[in-house]
Order: sequence, then structure tokens, then C-alpha cells
Amino acid sequence: MGIQADGERRPVLVDAALQRRLTPLYADAERHYHGLAHIEALRRLAARLRAELNDPAAVDAAIWFHDAVYDSRRADNEEKSAALAAAWLAGRAAPVRLARIVAMIKATAGHELPALDSAAARADAALFLDMDLAILGASPAAFDAYEAAVRREYHWVTEPAWRAGRRAVLAGFLARPRIFHSPRFRASREARARANLARSLALLAEPPPAAG
Repeated sequence: MGIQADGERRPVLVDAALQRRLTPLYADAERHYHGLAHIEALRRLAARLRAELNDPAAVDAAIWFHDAVYDSRRADNEEKSAALAAAWLAGRAAPVRLARIVAMIKATAGHELPALDSAAARADAALFLDMDLAILGASPAAFDAYEAAVRREYHWVTEPAWRAGRRAVLAGFLARPRIFHSPRFRASREARARANLARSLALLAEPPPAAG
């Protein structure tokens, strides 16, 4: 058990048994980025920020479930991942707490801050969403590796369609007044994220390499 910021004692939500059920979902060979390494990276970030989280166990649950369902050919992965969380966490978390977890997972579809019932829950959601996008503000080498891994996940998309679609996604983030929701991530990663996005957009605008 852990003690939350509000002093309430709450059990761990994703215990070892549930982790064993979730882990195989992230082992699909098509998951070149959205696999277990991504979950572990977010959990390491959350551990470093634990003192700033109001409900660390709820954020951990959102991390574990947010990509539990992932198929690059579908547009409803976040909804399905949230539904799985609601089903597998039923009875482990109070309804209000579970609703917050589900809302955080659904919010990864557009990375817009969800409307939650308390300032503490909104602060946790901001950090959770920012952790999920932390790769955008990583070193150029790490960001490039991420872009290459996502491209492999969309191997079935033609190069022209990929470039057009990816440009739209990255330009959408770059057009936002703020990519990151929390002051911490804006201070540490916003500038580098914008540089990475601008560089990637420039590369995507170049003619694709000739076949053969």
C-alpha cells in the first residue's frame, strides 16, 4: 500500500499479477515504439516525479493501460485501451478514481487536457500526458530513433501517404501555443521539442529517396 498526497492509504492498482497480464499485450512484433520499453520509460519518469503526483498509483495505471490496445490500422486504440482499463481495474479503484484513469487514457488520442473533477487530478493528467510526449523533447538522436520506430509501425502506409500524414500530425503539435501542459515539461522540453518537430517537418517535405 502507498499513502497518497491527500493522506488516504490506497493499494497499488497494477500489481505484479496484473502486470503479468498486461505485459504480453506489449510484446507484439509490430510494436516498434509502443511496446514495453515505452511503458518502462514512462514509469521511470513517473518514479522521478512521484513527489509531484497526487495519485501516483492512478498515473501508473494510466501508463500501463494507455497503449494496451495498439493497432496502427485502427483509429480507436485509445477508446479500446480505456475500456480495457475500466474492465480490468473494476473493483480495484473507486468509481471516481477509475473514471479519472479512463479519462487520462482517452486523452492520449489528442493530448488535450481532459476535464477532470479536481485541480489535483488535472495536475496529474498534465504530467501524465507530458510524460507520454516527452520523447518529442528528447535529444535529436533519440527523437530520430522514435520517428524511425513509428514509421516501422506504419510500414503498410505508402511513403507519400506517410509523409503527408506525419507532416499533419507534427505540424499540429508545432502549431499549438504550448506542446506541454505542465510548467516542468514546458521549461525542460518545449524548446527542444519545437526544434525536433521543425527539423522533422523539413525532412518530410523533401522528395523521398529514389527506389532502388
